Amino acid sequence: MTDQPSPEQLVADLVRLLTVERQGEDAFTGHPQKDGVGRVFGGQVIAQGLQAAQASAPEGMVAHSLHAYFLRGGKEGPTIDYAIARDFDGRSFANRRVVASQEGTPILNLTASFQRPEDGLSHDDYEMPEAVPPEELAPDLEQRRKFLGEMGEVSEAQRAMMLRPRPIEMRTVDSLHWMNSDPRPPRARCWFRTAAPLPPIEHDPALHRAVIAYASDYTLLGTSALPHGLSWARGEMIGASLDHAVWFHREARADEWLLYATDSPWSGGGRGFNRGRIFDREGRLVASVAQEGMIRRRTPKAT
Repeated sequence: MTDQPSPEQLVADLVRLLTVERQGEDAFTGHPQKDGVGRVFGGQVIAQGLQAAQASAPEGMVAHSLHAYFLRGGKEGPTIDYAIARDFDGRSFANRRVVASQEGTPILNLTASFQRPEDGLSHDDYEMPEAVPPEELAPDLEQRRKFLGEMGEVSEAQRAMMLRPRPIEMRTVDSLHWMNSDPRPPRARCWFRTAAPLPPIEHDPALHRAVIAYASDYTLLGTSALPHGLSWARGEMIGASLDHAVWFHREARADEWLLYATDSPWSGGGRGFNRGRIFDREGRLVASVAQEGMIRRRTPKAT
């Protein structure tokens, strides 16, 4: 049995994963996840695309939003190329369009908007929902172990995927969506942070934004499954993200606990619509997220 990587190693690997390599003025390469298997995690492509856009943005401007469309599922192993189009450079705002391709085939389109920081009219109309503090919750890894113990026989590949150490530590306030078997309202809450410290936000705020974008793809689509009592882990559903949007409202450290409150106001036609709000420990709204994804009941194959 191989030794498990330490939290510090996991986060160092995440930082490397989200550090895109410049290949030209408007061309970057994102490297694959270490020991990745199967399909590339959508949050990885979003975060790498954002990093490419941030690296090409005008000096002094910071990302305040991104909108992405998933075109095809990427596969683990090959690198991902990011081509930048500089659509607009203004005094206060700028825009970058990114096409992510793998082996010459586009897999994601992303547009990021940037703003020069300024003072302005300010209000917060969202209150952070009540949530048990993360210190009083069990890590999601413990919930996954418990779930596997109750499932009975599972494949080694599925077991390895569910128990794989992750650089993002999550603590779910409610039961994990894929453990759900009884229909319940489409609302969920979880805390997240990196499993070890990141470089100080003062030194690399772009990295903290990229990590938040990466983590924003966790748990979101599963919220639309809650009213139906179905689970991907039990092979009852199939799903895939179709688009993803993030609005960054204020700087926040991704290595300190953030509360991710998600809800799904609608599903139908094979699609589920999901929203997310990310708060810091002081209850301030850090970011807003929206996503639509394909969700379908899995039909058993005829024998």
